[in-house]
Amino acid sequence: MKVELTKLAHARSGDKGDTANVGVIALKDDIYPILVREVTAEKVKEHFGEIVKGDVERFELPNLGALNFLLHESLGGGGTLSLMTDAQGKTFSTALLRMHVDISDEEADSLGIA
Repeated sequence: MKVELTKLAHARSGDKGDTANVGVIALKDDIYPILVREVTAEKVKEHFGEIVKGDVERFELPNLGALNFLLHESLGGGGTLSLMTDAQGKTFSTALLRMHVDISDEEADSLGIA
């Protein structure tokens, strides 16, 4: 079954220059392995499409139950150089939480996800 990431995690984001930084944190410890399996750098890059022109790097933080992503070349040069309406990374966390991931019916049942 496909579920929106909002049912599995919360997120925070920010920016530095032309790179957005997004942290995705599992809502429960047993969700973290699902995040590791489903929220890959490739899938995140695909989810953002043309917004992320550079590479996406993923860092695993198992002690925090979190993943951290660097979205290179995603801010049109950054806040001081870009003509984008919002050239900062604050909204990237909300955008990433709109991504859909696959979980099994058993995982959904055990997590209480309908």
